[in-house]
Amino acid sequence: MDARLEAIRDTVLARNPGEGEFHQAVTEVFESLGPVHDRHPEFLEGAVLERLCEPERQIIFRVPWVDDAGRFQINRGFRVEFNSALGPYKGGLRFHPR
Repeated sequence: MDARLEAIRDTVLARNPGEGEFHQAVTEVFESLGPVHDRHPEFLEGAVLERLCEPERQIIFRVPWVDDAGRFQINRGFRVEFNSALGPYKGGLRFHPR
């Protein structure tokens, strides 16, 4: 990965501390984009990667439920929507391992 991409990646990672899975995904994508940025330097000038790594919106919601012992529990749910340029966001529900 060249120094320009590495600097952008480091900025993205610093803005999202403690998000290991996101850090891994960003690093893998940036490593694969080296040849693309060599052929199209205008992508760097247009801050394309920075815009793709910053979500358009984030929705946080709560999910109350009752466990088997009859106690009320509250979990948080997250929906992060990155880019709607190609149409509606992909739906579905994903659970974090924690």
